[in-house]
Amino acid sequence: MPSLIRSIEADFGQTDAGIGVFFFVNALGYIGGSMGGGFLTERFGRRTVLTLATALLAAGLAGLALLPTWELVLLAAFPFGLGGGALDGGANGLFLDLYPESRGRALNLLHLSFSVGALASPLLAGRLVEAGVAWQAIVLGTAVAAIPLAVAFALIEVPSGRHARDPAAGGLTRIGLAWPLIALAVAIACYVGSEVGVSNWLVRFLDTATVGTATTALALFWGCLALGRLASARWSDRFDHARFAGVAAIASSAALAGAVVAPSLELSIVLFGAAGFAFGPVFPLIMAVGGDRYPTRSAAVSGFLSGMAVIGSIAYPPIMGFLSVTVGLAPAMMGAGMLALVCGVVLLLVGRASAIEAAEIRRSGAGA
Repeated sequence: MPSLIRSIEADFGQTDAGIGVFFFVNALGYIGGSMGGGFLTERFGRRTVLTLATALLAAGLAGLALLPTWELVLLAAFPFGLGGGALDGGANGLFLDLYPESRGRALNLLHLSFSVGALASPLLAGRLVEAGVAWQAIVLGTAVAAIPLAVAFALIEVPSGRHARDPAAGGLTRIGLAWPLIALAVAIACYVGSEVGVSNWLVRFLDTATVGTATTALALFWGCLALGRLASARWSDRFDHARFAGVAAIASSAALAGAVVAPSLELSIVLFGAAGFAFGPVFPLIMAVGGDRYPTRSAAVSGFLSGMAVIGSIAYPPIMGFLSVTVGLAPAMMGAGMLALVCGVVLLLVGRASAIEAAEIRRSGAGA
């Protein structure tokens, strides 16, 4: 949809403000789908939820392509986000259950696929629009492509993800009160706020460069992020997931700070690429830590964390715009680096707590 903004605005007579409303409605649906999908999975099973989520995604896309008025398009943005959020959180939970012994590798490869899709989709959509294909046809084609995915989810065998409620343990609300999950929620919201803030404003930040150079820098950022996930897929399971992700987040913070104060454009672009590489493993490994700490609640945990990630994506990036017109975009970029630093520190604390708990379990076992 971001790749088709110009065509959509022209057809419906909308401004950037109208598109902002669309993205906000879509994000609300995404948050609801991410968090609600996890709990529905625990009750009705993963196959049912993933099938319905993909079908809802397809229906929302079809509505965007076929509905005649802007008001109806805004309505369709909600089920589009609802299905996408449930599918996002559900896929993370599925991988947590499928690969309990190699969650770092599995989650990094899953999100590598996401990075490749995020990089390839705008390129394909842009070329089709330039070739004269109507934007409605592109969106409708995407909806049609989702249908066989829904059928596949209905047919394949997957871990159910169901979780029997234990009244004595406090039911579904108990997990939300655990401090490690709250810490992971803070970490993933800070990370996504930082990552999306950088990607949304990078081209604008490099305003002394040509448009071609600035957009190439953005492509470099996303390409390095994908490479970071590919490298982490090989190495991350050899280390504590929380500590590995924490070190990576702190490294990305340092690279962002360097990119902002770099004395030359070339060095700044290289450091933004380094930040992207360090960003790569953070999101997948936060999900892996959630699965490590709550292996029987993978659906609820992945859905909750996916929802918190979306909250991060709609919280800080708009603030960067206000900061840009008041104190400048450089301090706003520094703020993105600070969010990455907070993410890293929180993850290191989670890793330290896990190590202490593991040591206590070993001592109690030896004493017994």
